[in-house]
Amino acid sequence: MTVEQLLLCLIFIALVLIIVLLLNMRNRQSEFGSADRYNSLLQARAERLQQNINSSVAHIGDGNLQAIRTLNDIIHKSNDRFRQSMSDSMTQLENRLQSLEAMNVLKFDTVKNSVDKALSEVREENKQQLEQIRETVNEKLEVSLERRISESFRNVSERLEQVHAGLGEMKSLANDVGGLKKVLSGVKTRGILGEIQLEAILQEILSPNQYEKNVATVPKSSNRVEFAVRLPGVKEEEPVYIPIDSKFPGDAYTALQDARQSGDREVMEEAFNTFRKRLLSEAKDIRDKYIYPPATTNFAIMFLPFEGLYAEVVNHSGLMEELQRKFHVNVTGPSTMAAFLNSLQMGFQTLAIQKRSNEVWEVLGAVKTEFEKFEMGMLKMQNHLNQTNTDLESLMGTRSKAIRRKLRQVEALDEGAAKRVLEDIDEDIFF
Repeated sequence: MTVEQLLLCLIFIALVLIIVLLLNMRNRQSEFGSADRYNSLLQARAERLQQNINSSVAHIGDGNLQAIRTLNDIIHKSNDRFRQSMSDSMTQLENRLQSLEAMNVLKFDTVKNSVDKALSEVREENKQQLEQIRETVNEKLEVSLERRISESFRNVSERLEQVHAGLGEMKSLANDVGGLKKVLSGVKTRGILGEIQLEAILQEILSPNQYEKNVATVPKSSNRVEFAVRLPGVKEEEPVYIPIDSKFPGDAYTALQDARQSGDREVMEEAFNTFRKRLLSEAKDIRDKYIYPPATTNFAIMFLPFEGLYAEVVNHSGLMEELQRKFHVNVTGPSTMAAFLNSLQMGFQTLAIQKRSNEVWEVLGAVKTEFEKFEMGMLKMQNHLNQTNTDLESLMGTRSKAIRRKLRQVEALDEGAAKRVLEDIDEDIFF
């Protein structure tokens, strides 16, 4: 406890004592005669109390001073001991740290040596493994490289052979193209090519009796159209023909293609006019030579053997309509010719069905007559079967009852005895 706290305690005790004295004095006021006397007595006691307090404070002050001195001595001694203890502890700690440092250095050297040794072993092992891996990879790369090089050389050789074969085919194709160009350069050969293609289409779609080749459609004329489709006429022996003639204005078509590639508009218009005049001339020739109603239809077919040639006619607005209007000539290509012939084939089938319809009705009438006879026979057979069924039911019912009545008195045998008796009867009958 500090000095200030002791002083406060003493002052508090003195105040308590004063309060107690005051209370005692009030209680004893009746014992004393007057207030003056009481005051004097109170003052005397207060003075004594003050003296006691002063002496106590002086005594306490001396005691506190002595205690403070003693406490200072104790503190100095404690500080000296603490300082000495700290010095000893620091010395011990320093010695301990030095020993730990020495031990750590020793252990670090040991660990460093161990790590260096382990790293050396790992390096050596890795070096050996890398060497083995390198050798393995080199071997595999060498084998793979040799295999791939061999495959590449083989593929290159095969490709070279294919290229050589392709060059041979290209040479053959070039020769064929040259031959085709020679064929197409001649007017007569172009006509033959178109005629062959037209005949192939006709043979594929129509039957031989539905068209004819090299037909004189105009009576008493030497002009013969390449092909004519036979249509039924008023008389069966006098058919109506549809003239079909193939045309191939190859020179005009080639000139038109060359003009397009040049890009010159005037040259293109001039080439198209030449192409148009050529087609109009061919259509006029077909009309004048082959159209002759009623021996022929009032129109003819101009067959163009290539789709590109036919597309040129279709793409130029008004050209096909002009050919139909002026010369009654319809232009077809390979695909449209096949569609046209297929539609004619459907018409032929419709006419054939109409012609054979009377025969079909006659056959159906005969079938109807025979079916009526068959129905009558089936009715008679049904009546006979019904009568037979009735007789059989009567026989099975009446006769069976009569036989049972006759055999009622007869004793039945067991199955084994009956079987033996019947076998004996069969043997007697057989022998």
